[in-house]
Amino acid sequence: MMRPGLRAAAGAASTGAHLRVATYNIHKGVRGLGPVKRLEIHNLGLGVEALDADLVFLQEVRHFHHREAKQFERTWFGWPDQGQAEFLAPDGYEVAYRTNAVTKHGEHGNALLSRWPLGEVGHHDVSDHRFEQRGLLHVQVQWQSQIVHAVVAHLGLMHGSRVRQVQRLADYIRAEVPEDGLLVVAGDFNDWGEKLDAPMREHGLARAQAPGGRRQATFPSRLPFFSLDRIYTRGLRCVATQVPRGPVWARMSDHLPLVAEFELA
Repeated sequence: MMRPGLRAAAGAASTGAHLRVATYNIHKGVRGLGPVKRLEIHNLGLGVEALDADLVFLQEVRHFHHREAKQFERTWFGWPDQGQAEFLAPDGYEVAYRTNAVTKHGEHGNALLSRWPLGEVGHHDVSDHRFEQRGLLHVQVQWQSQIVHAVVAHLGLMHGSRVRQVQRLADYIRAEVPEDGLLVVAGDFNDWGEKLDAPMREHGLARAQAPGGRRQATFPSRLPFFSLDRIYTRGLRCVATQVPRGPVWARMSDHLPLVAEFELA
């Protein structure tokens, strides 16, 4: 059963005329520290389903983590037996996941959940230094008898790293995506100063914004002020954007999801 406050975020079921895209940094499915640490992956599953998106771009997704699995194993809603990407996928969705970072107790990365059939899946390392492991997940999605190239991104914490990662993203797109191919790049860009739109435009990628150009704040989730979570496209026109808000969404992750509707440009 869907929790109160989640149902309002769900749109009408996709008819295929519009492509509904969501991006969400799920904070590895866990919130809090020490004795107040809590598992949110089960609530996140309800949240992802409520978004009712054709494509869900996820960041900070655990594939496994031995320490946290042991910590939460005796709770009523315990640590999932499967990877978080598979666990979060609504019934009938296909899943692609690739690891970005390997740590002492586990690994995490980016994922794509899709209502539409998936094709080839690729991964490109864009780490800028040894302290931050970053990557791009590239998935071909079969939508409306066309291929949409979906790239899930999670850029670095330093501005210089992000600039170099945008250039590597552009180089990768030139090498792997046809010039006339439909393209969606979405994720957590960590762009606190709103400085990446210009270089993304130079590479042919337009930021999805609501009519009138209003930017949707997604971070921090309890009092959103920064627009860190973005969707950039080529060959698609944004017709609407939404950020679901409220106490239910604020507790699940430090980010709020961003949802956008697109039509062919």
